Amino acid sequence: MRRPPRIGVICIRRLYATSSRIASASSLLQELSGNEFLRPKKVRESRTAHPTSPARTRFAPSPTGFLHLGSLRTALYNFLLARATKGKFVLRVEDTDQTRKRVGAEENIYESLQWAGISWDEGPTLGGPYGPYRQSERLDIYRNYADQLIQSGHAYRCFCTRDRLDQLRASAQKLTPPSMATYDRHCYHLDHSESERKAASGEPYTIRLKSPEKYPTVTDLLHGDLDLQVQINYADTRYDDPVLFKSDGYPTYHLANVVDDHCMKITHVIRGEEWLPSTPKHLAIYDAFGWTPPKFVHIPLLTSLQDKKLSKRTGDIGIKEYAESGILPEALVNFVALFGWSPSASADQPKVKRHNAGGEIFSMDQLTEKFNLNGLTKGNAKVSESKLEFFNAHYLKALVETPDGLDAVAREVTPLLIKKFNNITQNKSKFELDYIKQVVSLFKGKMHKVKDLPDQATYVYNDLPDWGNPDAMNYIEHLSVTNEGNAAVSILEEFAVWWNSRHEAWTPADMDSYIKDLAKERGYKLSTVFQTLRFASSGSIPGAPLPQLMILLDKENVTQRVLGALRILKL
Repeated sequence: MRRPPRIGVICIRRLYATSSRIASASSLLQELSGNEFLRPKKVRESRTAHPTSPARTRFAPSPTGFLHLGSLRTALYNFLLARATKGKFVLRVEDTDQTRKRVGAEENIYESLQWAGISWDEGPTLGGPYGPYRQSERLDIYRNYADQLIQSGHAYRCFCTRDRLDQLRASAQKLTPPSMATYDRHCYHLDHSESERKAASGEPYTIRLKSPEKYPTVTDLLHGDLDLQVQINYADTRYDDPVLFKSDGYPTYHLANVVDDHCMKITHVIRGEEWLPSTPKHLAIYDAFGWTPPKFVHIPLLTSLQDKKLSKRTGDIGIKEYAESGILPEALVNFVALFGWSPSASADQPKVKRHNAGGEIFSMDQLTEKFNLNGLTKGNAKVSESKLEFFNAHYLKALVETPDGLDAVAREVTPLLIKKFNNITQNKSKFELDYIKQVVSLFKGKMHKVKDLPDQATYVYNDLPDWGNPDAMNYIEHLSVTNEGNAAVSILEEFAVWWNSRHEAWTPADMDSYIKDLAKERGYKLSTVFQTLRFASSGSIPGAPLPQLMILLDKENVTQRVLGALRILKL
């Protein structure tokens, strides 16, 4: 009887690539279970356990592109685990794919991490006891370990041409069911002396791992035990013998990753679920060397709110692009930290206070204090730009409330205000730094980004507000419906007299007291007084606190606005 094919690592990879909805590891396993040919063994539930001793973690990006959200999250989680356990965080550059290496990408990695406040203890720019930390500088190390595997019988040289490999791949797909493993071990059967002779003569070759009959079970601290085998068609036996060394003299990710993690004494590997299909291969390499693997944690994929793969429109942009758009590092780190981790999910962590917009505010120090592997969550992490805006508004407000922060923001926004209003504003003192600081303070709770301020402050820099805007028109209609037009006129007339009744400047406390007294003495609703004065001062556009706004505008300009509003209401 022909044995049934086994569920495979490559099968899972194919589902990752072809599914219209981005699937999490748990949903992939569930999907595979419904296929009679792809039925995984029962997986054990997760065994997430926070380390009790210092952890050595690493972030190992490839300089094939600029740092994005998913990579920042991976770096952050590894950084936080190292800091939370008083361990070490290693930065390693995996640049073995020379064909895809991008100019400026490595520098972008350093700059993006530093901007986000993520520092490393060992790495290319710092050195350390287990360097070099750039894989292209470790080629002799990998070659030595690859030769060890050849000598031990766990690996072999493969001299097959690209054409032959392409033919094998095509024929494997024609089998029923298709074999996801494609190689036939043609070169494994070469005599050792013949293999040595070919290599010595300069014949191109790769080095392949001799895969075990059954790949090891993956023990993941988040997902539990996963038995992920490679689908093989036994009618035409093929083998999933991954390439460890390429013919260009560079190792593949599989070998370099395992060798480096072992040599650098990495204890915990936190990485994205897209690497889960490769993990059985890595475990087989660890077994071939007789090494103990690190603990693995594969974290959820990042998707849009519609559970689709991220695009530039839905958050898949570089970290430096976020910085250049006005996002603060504290906001982006806080935002990214909650993509698959929750402090309230940790059994040994107290419940945290939730803020509006579903946000949870944590500084880097607070994240370091609270981060725990038991707080990791399953399922795809959905990226919400509105939540990022909430975080940025929070941290921007906090920044403006410090003298240095206020000064920095005011200086940053000054050229934007001059560009927008220089040809409109008659009072040029509004472009002086002290005045701009007052404007920034006025809108500190409303700005999502610094660049938002010019649009929000339009009614401050225009000599008169736009009384034809929708908010103002709605207010005028409201007066018509409620018959409060006469009251509004009286409010403005009395306010004009009070406003000009003394030479000294009014204070916000003076304004509050007057508005309340006017409403009480004349029998007006307090809301009616506020709405009428806001109509006069800003054209009914909400945002800045009314007393502070009117004081900032100065006595003469407020008088002009009140008289202008009266002319409109008396029409």
